[in-house]
Amino acid sequence: MSDHSKSSPLPTYFAVWIALLAGTAITYFAAQADLGRFNAAVALIIATTKALLVALFFMHLKGAHERLLKLVVISTVFFLILLLALSMADYGTRLWT
Repeated sequence: MSDHSKSSPLPTYFAVWIALLAGTAITYFAAQADLGRFNAAVALIIATTKALLVALFFMHLKGAHERLLKLVVISTVFFLILLLALSMADYGTRLWT
């Protein structure tokens, strides 16, 4: 048997799954609450936390090679900037009548 079968990550996966379920419940209750101008900020913090859990554990970025992590971070920041630039271009060119 290989070394991977000795230390099963199954308990870790279940813990992350429970955390994601809790995050989904928190998302639901945060959407029901009126947080005023903080609605978007709270929703983005929850979504970012859940995405980080998925990336670290299910995509196996935790413990990955440093060059792979740099590639993931650089591509993520690139696409975030692209998304924000296109969104702001759309927002800036709308006719507000």
